[in-house]
Amino acid sequence: MTPVLTEQQVAQRRAVEALRSGVPSWDAVAMLGSGQPDAEDRFLGLLERVAARPGGNVVAEWGSPAGGQGADRRGHGGESRGLLLGGGFGGGKSHLLTHFGHLASSAGFVVSTVVISKETPLHDPAKTFRAAIDAAVDPARAHGALASAAGLLDPDTPRYAELTRWVNSPVSGLDERFAATLLCYERLRGGDVPGSDETADAFVRFWSGEPLRISDLRRTLRSVGAAGVFTFSPVNARDLARQRFRFAAALLRAAGHEGWVILFDEVELIGRYSLLQRGRSYAELGRWLGSHDADRSLPLAAVFAMTDDFEAAVLTGKNDRDEIPGKLRAKQAPEWDETATLAEAGMRRIESDMMLLEPPDAAELDRTYAALKKLHGEAFGWSPPEVPGLERLGATRMRQYVRAWINEWDLVRLDPQFQPQTVAVDIASDYREDSDLEDSSDAWGGGSEPE
Repeated sequence: MTPVLTEQQVAQRRAVEALRSGVPSWDAVAMLGSGQPDAEDRFLGLLERVAARPGGNVVAEWGSPAGGQGADRRGHGGESRGLLLGGGFGGGKSHLLTHFGHLASSAGFVVSTVVISKETPLHDPAKTFRAAIDAAVDPARAHGALASAAGLLDPDTPRYAELTRWVNSPVSGLDERFAATLLCYERLRGGDVPGSDETADAFVRFWSGEPLRISDLRRTLRSVGAAGVFTFSPVNARDLARQRFRFAAALLRAAGHEGWVILFDEVELIGRYSLLQRGRSYAELGRWLGSHDADRSLPLAAVFAMTDDFEAAVLTGKNDRDEIPGKLRAKQAPEWDETATLAEAGMRRIESDMMLLEPPDAAELDRTYAALKKLHGEAFGWSPPEVPGLERLGATRMRQYVRAWINEWDLVRLDPQFQPQTVAVDIASDYREDSDLEDSSDAWGGGSEPE
């Protein structure tokens, strides 16, 4: 008869399988910790800066958008709202990001994890925003964080007053659509007018990345007595997406959260984009990692994880430092000039600000081995013996150690007489350009909001 597993054993087996597959599950990371104290300290400092809410006018607190007038486009000066991590394949980057998610959730932040992919290219802020919103979980690990936060907004609270002052200030750099939809949402939500809740939900979907017709918005403004208050101009979809990141973070704080933390994984994929898409990806990194004094208290932070050989293989190997700025500026348009400047800042960040993960030392390996041995024993109801695992060499990744130990315990559990021997083989990163990553529909402006 197959034994009935306890709920705890089911969770433990899920954690073991995740670790065997190299997937950092929430439960597995909680059991093992980070093993990167310096990076953890840096991240906790970032959370403290984001959570800090100095007194005074919120317009002065949250300031103007990154890349806006007065921002330092060189990427220097002030404190960055982001962190860049570097490590080898299997070196624990995804594990560390998941650990950061634990820390941020415990501190009261909404957390999103976005894996850069063909469907979520870093150079397209509209797609990364939708991915971040879809992945957002609140501190209770519940999905739909933005919609839930919108339902928690209370117009009688100081936090809501801060939000409305900021949204309506020109210093925020937000399009009028945000102030108009927030006003309509406040007046319609829970109202007695038929269809008011459905209209309010449409505004939440707009904040979440869906389009909104200006004709519909004007009609709603008339119904709430705000006709003629706003004048709307066409807005670039990319710019609107960047504004949505800022607005969503501010809304989350107004609803009672500390802010929004976005964890970007597998960022090295940008090395396989075409030259122009790499340039635009570096520009987005420049925006996120730039030190803009005006953004000092915006409740939004990002962490990027990429392979530690990216600079040598791509910035140097593909000569991106020299070629990309010139190619972008050769298009002779203001938006491409701006992209070139931001791309240069992004590449400098990769060169100078990447925090390399520390390889595990003997004490960390012993601690992890003991924790995994205990986990495996409790998950499968047995007493795991000592197993050799891999030879402890400086070039061996933590993931390789972990998978070797787990596989060897599995084999010995099935055949107690078996004497396992594990060999690790390194696979080099592949930065060859991949035409399958191209998006032919991805025009520069990304379209405009419907009128």
